Amino acid sequence: MRNELCAEIGYRSIRHAGEQLCGDHVDIAEQEDGSLVIVLADGLGSGVKASILSTLTSKILATMMAAGLSIDECVSTIVSALPVCSERNVAYCTFTIIHLIRNQVAEVMQYDNPMMIMIRDGEICDYPKKERVIEGKKIISSTIRLQAGDVFVTMSDGCPYAGTEAELNYDWKLEDIAEFMAQMSVVGYTAKGLCSLLIDECDRLYGGKPGDDATACVVKIRERVPMNIMFGPPSDRDDCNRMMSLFFSKEGKHIVCGGTTAAIAADWLHKPMNVSNQPEQGSDIPPIAEIEGVDLVTEGVITMNRVLENAQDYLEKNEKYDRWSIGHDGASRICQLLFEEGTDINFFVGRAVNPAHQSADNPMNFSIKMSIADSLAECLKKMGKQVKVNYF
Repeated sequence: MRNELCAEIGYRSIRHAGEQLCGDHVDIAEQEDGSLVIVLADGLGSGVKASILSTLTSKILATMMAAGLSIDECVSTIVSALPVCSERNVAYCTFTIIHLIRNQVAEVMQYDNPMMIMIRDGEICDYPKKERVIEGKKIISSTIRLQAGDVFVTMSDGCPYAGTEAELNYDWKLEDIAEFMAQMSVVGYTAKGLCSLLIDECDRLYGGKPGDDATACVVKIRERVPMNIMFGPPSDRDDCNRMMSLFFSKEGKHIVCGGTTAAIAADWLHKPMNVSNQPEQGSDIPPIAEIEGVDLVTEGVITMNRVLENAQDYLEKNEKYDRWSIGHDGASRICQLLFEEGTDINFFVGRAVNPAHQSADNPMNFSIKMSIADSLAECLKKMGKQVKVNYF
């Protein structure tokens, strides 16, 4: 029986003022059955040493669990290997693990990070917590049955301690963050949007000069929304009918990118293609077109390259969100559909070489087109999307 739930994951960090590296790290690994392991690790202090510790911790935990080792074995291995600061009597690296088992159950392990916040139906929700001792370390474990709309907020301790002496709420507490996130969760933000709101608020409380590394990772449980995107015609013209038949038989919305591809789609659907001669005001992206039976028709390489740039930014600082989230040009609309609406993305990528892209004046050659498709697919996977790429 198909599980109609999926996990949307977003994370973001800000560095301690004056440091080049963040001492927190988030790692995500996928198991063969589609289960996900998400680890947020916080290295003691800040800078290079903290960055190395958190990166190793998160990578080791995620890799071991994805390989099928039990969560007890993984935690035992990493906890026994972590030293304790002799001066402060705290671990050199703390962590939170969320193991999403086939999007049905969440197993959570928390070691000295701020307690995970759970929000259900817009309300802060208490969840079972069991204290365990592994290798002499106190671990808080939980098992939670998942529901659509559940939101889990994990963070490093730079979040609840955000503030400066000039701010009235210098002691912004975990319960304050929980109330803040519960209010934001009902607005419809994505997981990435929610964690960006939290980190932006932390940065504001720090006065733009964080006194500690601060990282938030948000997991949002959603019902599946399929999305299909076709980019380029097939290398063999005899494959056009097969490519179109498979593409349009898929459930969900359909996006067609590229002039030649759109012409083939219009011919297959026996529908005219209406092209706008005017690009979106203030945009350098080529105009979109319309074909009855297709949800969005755009230009190809230039538009998709902008989508890729936005995807890469979305996974990092998310600085371009304010522009594409409300834009009406082809690239913005693809971003809205793929990043925010879709959960299961099916790519149909044609390998045909476009002669217009091979001239000396145009550097966008065939290899760049393939690179855009592959890189975008990888970005979407990092967003927590289920991605399948079909080549023709």
